[in-house]
Amino acid sequence: MTFDPDRVTTITFDSYSTLVDVDAAESALEARVEDPEPVSKLWRARSLEYTFVANHIDAYQPFYEMNRDALQYALDAHGVDISRAERDEILAVYHELDVFDDVRQGIDRLRAGGYDCYVVSNGNPEMLASMVEHAGIEGLIEDTISADEVETFKPAPEIYRHAAARTGTPIDEIAHVSAGWFDVQGAKHAGMWGIRVDRKGTPWEPFDGEPDLTIDSFHDLCEALGV
Repeated sequence: MTFDPDRVTTITFDSYSTLVDVDAAESALEARVEDPEPVSKLWRARSLEYTFVANHIDAYQPFYEMNRDALQYALDAHGVDISRAERDEILAVYHELDVFDDVRQGIDRLRAGGYDCYVVSNGNPEMLASMVEHAGIEGLIEDTISADEVETFKPAPEIYRHAAARTGTPIDEIAHVSAGWFDVQGAKHAGMWGIRVDRKGTPWEPFDGEPDLTIDSFHDLCEALGV
């Protein structure tokens, strides 16, 4: 389907890797891990994999706990032996991730153009509250919508339908913006417009169709919407 900006009334954003840079979590590992990059990558990958599996075996737990378990696995897999307190200090970096440069101005432009903006995330409410505060977007976001509210993670359709209900918007009038391919696909299959933000120039997944729109930054979305 060709993206139709005239049919969009509400914008929803993913959080991690979309609003804030999860790669910055690698810096929290540097003081404790000799080679932090592979640990960081495995941590992130396992964290997402756990959410996918949890959806299918009814093993929901808040995302912070998923993230904790994934970090422990990544440390164990790379033979890193640190204390629980040190692990929790590393994990706490998710409360203070760096916001991408285009986020504040981009969302401000969208709001000025008349669009209500929300966060729809796997993160539990406490994580999202600290993320929004640290990113300095409290006055730009109408609300945060957490997977914890339905105890189901992306890309299950329930979370996107719940977001539509929470925003009071017909689901086909919502443009969901995400750096996560599975999140874009989930939003599209639930009935939203799926907008991919690709800041790194990575290829799209070669199955199940294309995003409705691919952007390099939030400013590209503003241009597409004419604001």
